[in-house]
Amino acid sequence: MSSRPPWSTILVWYLRAIAVLLLGGGLIHWARIIGITPWRDVWFWDMPLAWQSATVFFGVLDLVAAIGLWLAVSWGTVMWLFRAGSQIVMHTLFSDIYGRRPYEISFYLLTIAGYLLLTYLMERENRAR
Repeated sequence: MSSRPPWSTILVWYLRAIAVLLLGGGLIHWARIIGITPWRDVWFWDMPLAWQSATVFFGVLDLVAAIGLWLAVSWGTVMWLFRAGSQIVMHTLFSDIYGRRPYEISFYLLTIAGYLLLTYLMERENRAR
């Protein structure tokens, strides 16, 4: 008998860890929106419209995805994947506006790969039962 918890439990822990990161990110976005902290020495009201829009977009999406991931419901995963995909597109296709962020893109791709791996292991374990 293995002392390791089932892969489904590990997947829930993984999703909850991502939820904590998204909760922090969402709170940081809202701190920028309400004027508690600037982003790169630029206050929200002085940002270009594209940056303001992205800040509000991710401020809402981060918190919604965080709740869904914490609850381990399917829509939470969808929201998180949509969020990660939006960031990847933003920093590749629209890098002239939002800048290139290769480390951030790598982080998103690695977290998605980790999710896919854990999902595969969970499904394989469930089939073996």
